[in-house]
Amino acid sequence: MSKKAINIRMDESILKDLDEYAQELDRSRTYIIEKAVSNYFDTLDEMISDKRIDEIKQGNVEVYSLEQVASKLGLK
Repeated sequence: MSKKAINIRMDESILKDLDEYAQELDRSRTYIIEKAVSNYFDTLDEMISDKRIDEIKQGNVEVYSLEQVASKLGLK
């Protein structure tokens, strides 16, 4: 997997904590940040799911049954 450099701004207290964790674990800042972001994806998935459910409940999105989709695609 290739990596790409990015620039981010971070509160100094968070950066201090990050450096302390990295030092204690003998890992790089990058490693700790990658792990944190990767683990946060589950939370983001839940937030997106909740948003989509709210949109459906509000009637802002059309919902189709599996049978309707299959029929539309000529799979029946």
